[in-house]
Amino acid sequence: MELLYKDEYFIAVNKPSGFHVHPHENPEHRVSRDKICLYHARRMMKQHVYPVHRLDAGTSGVLLFALSSPAAGQLCKLFSERATHKTYQAVVRGYVKEADDIQIPLELDSTGDLVEAHSSYKRLATVEFPVAVGKKFPTARYSWVEVTPHTGRYHQIRRHFNRISHPLLGDAVHGDSHHNRFFRTELGVEGLCLKALRLEFTHPWSGEKVSIEAPPCEKWKKIQFLFDPEQPLKDKLKSL
Repeated sequence: MELLYKDEYFIAVNKPSGFHVHPHENPEHRVSRDKICLYHARRMMKQHVYPVHRLDAGTSGVLLFALSSPAAGQLCKLFSERATHKTYQAVVRGYVKEADDIQIPLELDSTGDLVEAHSSYKRLATVEFPVAVGKKFPTARYSWVEVTPHTGRYHQIRRHFNRISHPLLGDAVHGDSHHNRFFRTELGVEGLCLKALRLEFTHPWSGEKVSIEAPPCEKWKKIQFLFDPEQPLKDKLKSL
């Protein structure tokens, strides 16, 4: 787990896909300590650390931990007051618009009540494979998008793109199992295609602008290769 930023108040790490931020609240869903970022961060810093926001287990990218309880309070306030700017990247099924706002209310996971939810995105690239995945279309089309969530609802990006019929690749809960399998077996891309690329905010103590970005990893280098129009299709798809 790579250290991206450190000062006297907090650290930022590059969370790998498949890792949980902290132990599951339900003791029936036990997760190995080796797959929990909190314990890795404690060992890395040789002290107690405090999670201040969450990323889904399947999501990779920028994750913050406070180094004291007072610092955690200040940082949690930034997130609760929406004073952070988050930039994600994702791969979705189909061709999306060049840019759009998604303002579809979502159910709270705790009560089921509908609440405001707002995400905006821009399309970075598209790719089409001459393969029928499922029975509806003769080819498989995908979009690579950059997403900004303006609210912080549970699985917001994943649920929003599912609601507009462009689910994320690798999403076992809200996605398309046929396309998930195609990405995994034919394209060699496993897991959820969602990355917390960049986190920006005003430092609560110094007042300076902070911008922390996750570096490229092998999975996203592969995704960039798949969407590169200069690369031969036969090199992208195993079955060709």
